[in-house]
Amino acid sequence: MRALIGCEYSATVRDAFRAAGHDAWSCDTLPTEGDPKYHYQGNVLDIIDDDWDMMIAHPPCRCLTIAGAASYNDEGRAQAREEAIIFFERLQNARIPRIAIENPIPFLSVQARIGKYNQYVNPFDFGVPVRKRVCLWLKNLPELQSTNVVQVKPDKVYIRKSGVKKGEKYNTYYHQGRSSKERARFFPCIADAMVDQWSVQNLIKFDAERLDET
Repeated sequence: MRALIGCEYSATVRDAFRAAGHDAWSCDTLPTEGDPKYHYQGNVLDIIDDDWDMMIAHPPCRCLTIAGAASYNDEGRAQAREEAIIFFERLQNARIPRIAIENPIPFLSVQARIGKYNQYVNPFDFGVPVRKRVCLWLKNLPELQSTNVVQVKPDKVYIRKSGVKKGEKYNTYYHQGRSSKERARFFPCIADAMVDQWSVQNLIKFDAERLDET
């Protein structure tokens, strides 16, 4: 299977698919941390029509998701958000048979444009005790199934000091890295689940089951 991993510099998903025998290539404006032989450095839209069987894309989330809530109304943010939405929609509408796009939880205003995600998963669904919700928009792909749900302990527990929930406890969870680049890294455990569950054999079965339903 020929797979394009869009907006990925780490080679995490690309190398997981290549290790399973797929012809997988990554693409990002940044140089890859993996083998540059299988990386296109540039805009993913430049190669999006090059006869791929599958695309897994990680578009920049800074303007699209609640992670950037504090900057929602900053100067220039509305224009940047519009450009990010258009980019996301171009990925969604690519002429590729199977597509998965991942992002954190989007703003409701953004979700009204790009549609609601099909599912979300966390690393703790696949054996890694980290809480970070990964939303997936899927085209002709089955939802990922949890393989090894583990407990996640909060890093810190706080007491709310104001608001309607004043006095209540809330937990905070941290995931890998503090810089935006580190936080953007995809989790290998989810990449491995994609490789295992979106194998050619499983996709043939998925397509057959959908035909039976119709």
